[in-house]
Amino acid sequence: MKRHILAGTARGRQRGAAILLAMLTVVLVATLASAALWQQWRAVEVESAERARAQSTWVLSGALDWARLILSEDGRKGGTDHLSEPWAMPLEQARLSTFLAADRSDSLVADASTNAFLSGQISDLQARLNLRNLVQDDGKVHPPTLRMWERLFAQLGLPHQQLDALVAQLTRAQRAGGTALAANQALDASLDGPLMPQEAEQLAWLGLDAAAVASLSPYIAVLPERTPVNLNTASATVLSACLEGLSPSDAQRLLQARRLRPWDNLDDVKTAARLPRLSMDIQQLGLSTRFFALRGALQIEGRTVQEYSVVQRDGTKVKTLWRKRPLPVAGPAQAATPTPTMPTDF
Repeated sequence: MKRHILAGTARGRQRGAAILLAMLTVVLVATLASAALWQQWRAVEVESAERARAQSTWVLSGALDWARLILSEDGRKGGTDHLSEPWAMPLEQARLSTFLAADRSDSLVADASTNAFLSGQISDLQARLNLRNLVQDDGKVHPPTLRMWERLFAQLGLPHQQLDALVAQLTRAQRAGGTALAANQALDASLDGPLMPQEAEQLAWLGLDAAAVASLSPYIAVLPERTPVNLNTASATVLSACLEGLSPSDAQRLLQARRLRPWDNLDDVKTAARLPRLSMDIQQLGLSTRFFALRGALQIEGRTVQEYSVVQRDGTKVKTLWRKRPLPVAGPAQAATPTPTMPTDF
C-alpha cells in the first residue's frame, strides 16, 4: 500500500512539473510573440512617420518653388511692389487635392491628398526696419537710421537704454565679423564680439531681453545687406518710425490712402503724408522690394510641418538664402534652428 502511495505521489509531481513547464512555455511564446508584434508595430510607425516626413518635404519644396515663381513673374513685370499684387495674397488652408491631379484609381494617393492641407504666405521683409542699416560698413552708426529706431522704440514703449546697448553690441558684432572675414576664418569665441543675428528672434545675442525681442520682431528684419524700407508695404508703426513728424493717426490715414492707390514714387508719399518738406533718402526709403519671407505649413496624417524661408530677388532671379523647418509634431510646431542651404536661382 505504501508503495502505491509513493508511486502516485511521484506521478502527481511529474504531472505538476509538466503542467508548470507547459505554462512557462506558453508564457515564453506569448512574450516572444508580443515582442515581435511590438517590433513590427514600431517599424510600421517609423515607416509611416518617415513617409509623412518625405511627403511633407517634397510638397513644401514644391510650394517654395511655386512662391519663387510668383515672385519671379512679378519681377518680370517691374514697377513698385505693393500689397495688391498676387504675391501678397495669402494662401488659406486648403486641401492638397485641389492642387494635385491625383490618380483617383489609386485609393492611397487619393486619400493622402484629400486628408492633407496646405497653407502659406509671402511677406515683404523690407516692410520692416533692417538691423543692418544701423551700422555702416566702416563700423560707425548711421544717424538717420538711428533716429528711425529711436522713434520705433518710443512707439513700443521700450527704454532708450536698450537701444544704446543694442547699437553697441551690433557694432562689436560687425567688427568681429569683419575681422574674421579679413583673416579668412570662421567666427569663434576668441573674437571680441557677439555673433551677428540671422533673424529678429536672435536679437537676444545682442543683449535684448525676451520682452523687447517679442515687441520688436513684427517690425524689424535682419537682412544680409543695407536695404531701404518699402513704404508701399510698411505697417503704420514702421511708417511713423520712418517718416519724421508723422503721428500714429496720420500713419493710419496713409494706410487708408495706400489701399485705394499704391504709391508710384516718393513724391506721392510726401503728398499723401502732407509733409512736402520731408526729406526722403532713397538709400533709406523706397517703393520696391528684393527680400521676402516665405511661410508654408502642411498638415498631414495628424502632423503639422512648417517651413520658413528667406529669398532674395534680383530682377527675375529668386534665390533662397536660408530655410528652417521644425520636426513634424502632433500639435503646434516648435521653433527650429535655421539651416543654411545652397542658393538656388530661377
